[in-house]
Amino acid sequence: MTDTRPNSRSTRWTWIAAIWCAGAFFDASQTIFTMRAMGAQGLWFSPFIVVFVSWLPWMLATPLIVELARRRPIVRGAVLKAGIMHLVAFAIVSMVAEAWSAMLRVIVNPWHHNPAPNFVDTWYSLLTDQIVTFVIAYALILTVTYVVDSREKVQRQMSETARLNGELSRAQLAALRSQMDPHFMFNTLNSIVGLVRDQRNDAAIGMIVGLSEFLRRASEDSHRAQVTLTEEVEYLQRYIDIQKVRFGDRLRVSLDIPAELGDAQVPNLLLQPLVENAIKHGVSKRVAGGDIRVAGACSDDTLRLTVYNDGPWVQEDLDATSDGVGLSNLRTRLRILHGDRSELLLRPVDTSGVEVVVTLPFLET
Repeated sequence: MTDTRPNSRSTRWTWIAAIWCAGAFFDASQTIFTMRAMGAQGLWFSPFIVVFVSWLPWMLATPLIVELARRRPIVRGAVLKAGIMHLVAFAIVSMVAEAWSAMLRVIVNPWHHNPAPNFVDTWYSLLTDQIVTFVIAYALILTVTYVVDSREKVQRQMSETARLNGELSRAQLAALRSQMDPHFMFNTLNSIVGLVRDQRNDAAIGMIVGLSEFLRRASEDSHRAQVTLTEEVEYLQRYIDIQKVRFGDRLRVSLDIPAELGDAQVPNLLLQPLVENAIKHGVSKRVAGGDIRVAGACSDDTLRLTVYNDGPWVQEDLDATSDGVGLSNLRTRLRILHGDRSELLLRPVDTSGVEVVVTLPFLET
């Protein structure tokens, strides 16, 4: 990656020099016009140059003031300390700038005073005359710095949001592809074929309709980062209906999701992959099948969803499932949407069951 910081500093210096040159030119021109209006005679070049060059210390000090403004911003909780530091910086810059200006007037004597001006008197006179102008100049430097930094911060946040949205889209696509598992499609189509052969046409048609609805939902809603818990449960129920045709009485599923949680926002395609894992690693490994329980609860503005199956487990299988693609995708999506406020935990329950616990903030539509 190309380092653009030197170019950025060069551009910053160009703008600082241009702005101060414009201000110095305006001040010098105003001085000459005032002299002419008051009937002063003589050459104007020397006074113009002296006034113009008098602003050089402020131009050179501007990057230092900007750096101080960023290191010691005037924000709540640090107003006094930052204010004192800025006041000291303002005093130093003002005194140095007017010492420079007084020295120029003593050496060049552009207005041909006789006798020549005294340095101390000139420095004190210039400082008292210009103090208000310097206050305005210092305040403008701080204001412009904070405005530019705020704008850059907003741009960085927008870039970060765009990056996270792209990462979220990729994670959702990966999750969607995992739902189109070839084994799931193969087993479902085989079940439909078996129903047709047994002349259970109504059941076959119902399974085809259920599969169609399942795939349509997976395709149409894949762009939505979050859905309501009610929508997610409805989608899960379609999946369960399809699997029940395949496993029959071997698959026993209970849903315990209180109605008052229906409007809660949850990641799209959250529960179905968890139930799919429970069937794959639990129910399908037992001749007698097994039980799956899906439950939801809310406490202290935190939504807790659990998927439990009573299938057998060994530590190796548990580790492989925990690091699998499906759960990794879910963890990625939860992290993108809710950061540290969400968690997905896979853990054994007693000696004959496995539970997946998902916690996330309770947010309603």
